[in-house]
Amino acid sequence: MRLSGQSILVTGATGAIGQAICRALVAEGANVVVHYGRNRDAAEALVKALDGKGRCVPADLSDPAGPEILWKGALAAAGRLTGLVNNAGIRSEVAIDAPMAEWQCVWAREMRVNFLSAVDLSKLAIGHFRANGGGRIVNMASRAGQRGYTSGAMAYGASKAALINLTKSIAQSHGHEGVTAVALAPGWVRTEMAEAYIAEHGEAAALAGIPIARMADPQEIGEITAFAFRPSQASLNGAVLDVNGGSYMR
Repeated sequence: MRLSGQSILVTGATGAIGQAICRALVAEGANVVVHYGRNRDAAEALVKALDGKGRCVPADLSDPAGPEILWKGALAAAGRLTGLVNNAGIRSEVAIDAPMAEWQCVWAREMRVNFLSAVDLSKLAIGHFRANGGGRIVNMASRAGQRGYTSGAMAYGASKAALINLTKSIAQSHGHEGVTAVALAPGWVRTEMAEAYIAEHGEAAALAGIPIARMADPQEIGEITAFAFRPSQASLNGAVLDVNGGSYMR
């Protein structure tokens, strides 16, 4: 039980990756705060499955007030937090020749949910961790943030690239205070987002360029997230861990 005594907030916890992360953290001894936006039933079902090791807290991360509401709710539920997983994310598409108002709306929402909510939660977490003996932040980035992305989903790739830079900045600036940060950069993972892409473009398009010829399973992401929270892994501070089957190598 390497994570015994830890209390970790997981955003976007009702999706496939979020659920896998919560299960993996609890399996190693942590308590989790399960964030959800709209899917209360899924959040409550997950908490029930965690056998008393979870609490659920709602918040709309597309609202600038959402991160602070979530953080306060998480502290009320947990008392003290030792970790934060910025996992919540959306992937929208907008054509390069779309009207400017539509273009700006998509970019603003994508950056708000994928990046700015993580920025605000990280600010709140850093202050809390500094006052309570340290803590760790794990940011769910993406292969798209490292190698670029398709024209219609540039906002997604840009938001994930910004998340990687945020991770490195936190690691460099606050590591000496016991506040460490790690980013994960998955390629395709078997989630609803991946299935929607496959439905439109075909599975061959999704698997093209992945040497192991398969997507990651959400459980793999959960396991590596739990590993990143082990106290023994402080030297991962600032790392970007690629989980992409060899489809992008640096």
